[in-house]
Amino acid sequence: MTTLLIIDDDKAGCRMLQMHFRSQGSNVSLAHSVDEGLAYKDNLSPEVIILDIRMPGRSGLEGLPDIKAAFPDSRIIMITAYHDMNSTIQAMKDGADDYIHKPVDLPELDKAVNTALLSHSGADDDVKIKSLPYDSALNTMVGSSPAMREIFKTIGRVAQSPASVLITGESGTGKELVARAIHLSSEHNEGPFIAINCAALIETLLESDMFGHEKGSFTGAVNKQIGKFALANNGTIFLDEVGELSLSMQAKLLRVLQEKEFIPVGGKTTQTSNARIIAATNIDFNEQINNGYFREDLFYRLQVVNIHIPPLRERREDIFDLVQSLLGRANKEMKKNVNRVSADVMQALQNYNWPGNIRELENILIKSVALSPRDCITSDLLPDNIIQGTETQSDLEADHNNSREQDNEDSSNMSLQDIEKRHIQKVLYSTRGHKGKSCEILGVSRPRLRRLIKQYHLDENTPDTH
Repeated sequence: MTTLLIIDDDKAGCRMLQMHFRSQGSNVSLAHSVDEGLAYKDNLSPEVIILDIRMPGRSGLEGLPDIKAAFPDSRIIMITAYHDMNSTIQAMKDGADDYIHKPVDLPELDKAVNTALLSHSGADDDVKIKSLPYDSALNTMVGSSPAMREIFKTIGRVAQSPASVLITGESGTGKELVARAIHLSSEHNEGPFIAINCAALIETLLESDMFGHEKGSFTGAVNKQIGKFALANNGTIFLDEVGELSLSMQAKLLRVLQEKEFIPVGGKTTQTSNARIIAATNIDFNEQINNGYFREDLFYRLQVVNIHIPPLRERREDIFDLVQSLLGRANKEMKKNVNRVSADVMQALQNYNWPGNIRELENILIKSVALSPRDCITSDLLPDNIIQGTETQSDLEADHNNSREQDNEDSSNMSLQDIEKRHIQKVLYSTRGHKGKSCEILGVSRPRLRRLIKQYHLDENTPDTH
């Protein structure tokens, strides 16, 4: 039988709520002040406490810390007739689990109580998480799946070699972590690790960023700038989204790979760099080469060794290890100590398809830790799409098959670029052309999205000035 404690100076309201919850089979005790509620400390263990904010004597807000200390395992729902933003914020900061306005809407209160009871009853089934320290979690690769074990082996084999490495995989799979692991395992691990996002800058700025420039070489070049290839000397340079380079930049990069030399923008003197080059991409180079968007000779120079990272949906056995690792970072950033995940949440995480891969998982965990009033991540903290992914995985597959039939085209006969084009177009339609939302869903930068729209001649649906 569920036990509730209602602390409210409104006696008529208390009796109404008591009758309501007793009709549902709950044991309900009443108190009309904070001190009366605290008097139950030694003989009552309520799963849920409903606490009014405005009361004679100590207010519910003032008594909340003592209530939490007296009933540490209870979930607390605050109620008030005053729609005060500051009170709401303060109550949630002080550890309340929910906040309901008066006059109380019984279905809303029932939902809050049921959510609190679900969180409370699941405590015995919670998965204990031993999160890694923040410094360790930041650059640590984790995973026990066969695919990840092979990646670890390859990193070990290639680390001591100066060979160029191309890391492939979907956006958010952790390609930069692989690059850093190679660098840290190499004989140049004390040298710098310099990362360049090849899709983040326009070509003129990217060339200057890579190779540096001389003072006065272009408008705005008021000082000489050292490029990242020079800064990465005796270390590693990581070229992220290398497939986004223009053909002219590809020619300049090929020279660096072949001759280990480059010329700064506006310069006349050749400079050299012995930086080890690691590149990453989430595109299909074969398609890019066939369509003339990427140089075949550069591709072979970059892909002396290829490391492919499979998407998270293909290595679900790594999810627990990832949660353990990423919670260390989330706790550090949010200044929390969340060390439990409810069993239903862990099941949802295991069943969800993770289109955004590890980056999406990390984002979900950070948000959940930030919003959790306790030391546990419960299902009410997860976005609806995560929960729905658990319940409707077969429906999603059916929708996918229906979509293929409606399009009257079997995707197995489509090129990767055709699939990419169709997906980007659907995202643009769903966001009504909003660039920021589209970039977030697709996991790409704005410059890259603009290039993809131009490349595929896509309809942006509605003007977007965001």
